[in-house]
Amino acid sequence: MGQKGAQHSNESQLSAELVLEKLSPIGGITSKKMFGGHGIFHEGKMFGIVDSNGNIALKVDGLLEKEYLSLGSKKHGKMPYYSVSNRIFNSDEFIEWAEKSISLK
Repeated sequence: MGQKGAQHSNESQLSAELVLEKLSPIGGITSKKMFGGHGIFHEGKMFGIVDSNGNIALKVDGLLEKEYLSLGSKKHGKMPYYSVSNRIFNSDEFIEWAEKSISLK
């Protein structure tokens, strides 16, 4: 997400709407404005973020981190979220990546 107190940007809003649209086949996906960006939730559990610039990141664990890093993803601050490349976001793989993040405890 962004800095506490940051204003929500049009980029963040548009990206959050795209994420919800792309993940609609999963069901139960919602977003909530947070710190200038959006939290992305599945049935109330946050698994993704859209920062104030519209960049998308998904929650990872140790195993997923290696996969993300091998594709050039960057860690989002101190949080366990890594950026999603445009190639992944614009493919059917995005749903698979989201499902992996949703399954994390």
